[in-house]
Amino acid sequence: MRAVWNEQVRLYWEREPCGTSPQLTRGCAEGSLEWFRQIEEHRYRIEPFIHAIAQFTRFRGQRMLEVGVGAGTDHLQWARAGLECHGVDLTDAGIATTRRHLAYYGLSSDLRRADAEHLPFADGLFDLVYSWGVIHHSQSPEKVIREIHRVLKPGGCFVGMLYGRHSILALKKWLRHALLAGRPWRSVEDVIWHHVESAGTKSYTQTELRRLFAEFSRVELLPVITPHDTSHCPRWVSKFFPDDWGWFIGVRATRA
Repeated sequence: MRAVWNEQVRLYWEREPCGTSPQLTRGCAEGSLEWFRQIEEHRYRIEPFIHAIAQFTRFRGQRMLEVGVGAGTDHLQWARAGLECHGVDLTDAGIATTRRHLAYYGLSSDLRRADAEHLPFADGLFDLVYSWGVIHHSQSPEKVIREIHRVLKPGGCFVGMLYGRHSILALKKWLRHALLAGRPWRSVEDVIWHHVESAGTKSYTQTELRRLFAEFSRVELLPVITPHDTSHCPRWVSKFFPDDWGWFIGVRATRA
């Protein structure tokens, strides 16, 4: 593996905010209301467990920050739920897309382009920080988590998701890019680093995640089997996969 800087990650996602692939939007005009509706429908059809982990309506009236807003689909749920919303993204595309998404519904948020390793907010400002599938793309995820801890109020909550290394999806990636490619010595970490989304993508064991969130007083890990894990597997086989084999590991953590 080699160093991958956040600027390289930014350039990757600047081209296409997460979840906005043309294959998902069925020919809708980019940036139209129908385009956003297709993105939203697809996201929660494929990942319905987001609602159970995020619990959007539980935090009504609180001040929240989303780290990595992407297309603004989850950010819209927080705004609809009546939170005071703030968001950062590494890309101009993510900020512009989210702002437009919210505007269709008469909603707004304090949105800023920023590197989450250096959040532009005061200590102890937020009741909630949310980040779904973003932190593992950072050059230094431990710095992002440290910043999240800093900007949370005492008793504040982090809710999010990071990728799980001990997962069916990670195994499938290793079989394809290591074993079947004649390079069985490649580690799972190296395969994910080079072959999942932007270069430098990381994945974690549950033990590693507990270590990353060690500053928090209480950490709950919620692994979940996803369609990424079960694709191309017979239903009668995949129904026996335990959640601990899931590609997504939900995290809820409380600052002391």
